[in-house]
Amino acid sequence: MAKKIQKRLPRRKEEFTYHGYKIDELKTMTLEELLPIMPARPRRKVKRGWREIEEKFLADIRGGPEKRVRTHLRDMIILPEMIGREIEIYNGKDFVKVELQPEAVFHYLGEFSPTRRKVSHGSAGIGATRSSKFVPLK
Repeated sequence: MAKKIQKRLPRRKEEFTYHGYKIDELKTMTLEELLPIMPARPRRKVKRGWREIEEKFLADIRGGPEKRVRTHLRDMIILPEMIGREIEIYNGKDFVKVELQPEAVFHYLGEFSPTRRKVSHGSAGIGATRSSKFVPLK
């Protein structure tokens, strides 16, 4: 019997939608129109109002696409107007350059700048374990 080989079809590259809205439609909406489709936690943060530093950050974003924006605001929500921008987010040691994709809408900036690195341990040294006592040193 001959095995039937199935070809994988290439994935279709569709335009990103969030709750049925395309990213261009989301960019034209006001903040009040965005509230019903936001997840609960970002909606609560927006309803409570922006802090002064967050308003300054939004003003920098709206300032122009060529302006470099660096921030320590890891708890800032990614709004549709930020999509496509390149932002440098502080992770505790240095600034990580992040280009905001449409899939990042209503997430937090801190999610894209990890603060912890992966630990890769080396092999155990001599005297590290009881069994290494019997390993010849040569």
